[in-house]
Amino acid sequence: MSSSRPLQRTRLQQSLGGAWPRLEQWARNPWRRLSVLLIVLLSTFFLGNAVSTIIGARAFLDPPAALICVVLLELAIRARKPLLRRGGDRLGLELLDMSRIGFCYGLLLEGFKLL
Repeated sequence: MSSSRPLQRTRLQQSLGGAWPRLEQWARNPWRRLSVLLIVLLSTFFLGNAVSTIIGARAFLDPPAALICVVLLELAIRARKPLLRRGGDRLGLELLDMSRIGFCYGLLLEGFKLL
């Protein structure tokens, strides 16, 4: 007796549904694109630095945290292949690369501080 009517689209779904094309359109300006990439790079650098600092303070979590970080970085590397094949704007690929670089650099810098 239940009818299979599609669910109603909310304002949030309508707004977020077109967010990526709007970001790509907005980032066509080279300075805006550079600013978005720099924000992603610095925020993931901070995240990598914070993760290594917090996990380093809790010595018993080092191996699982290292495994999780390696798995996340490996998944990001594997996510590049579909983005490379996709034509058009490469903003997603550039954002993924900047996040990988920032996160790795944050982890490595904190590791070199401990030497």
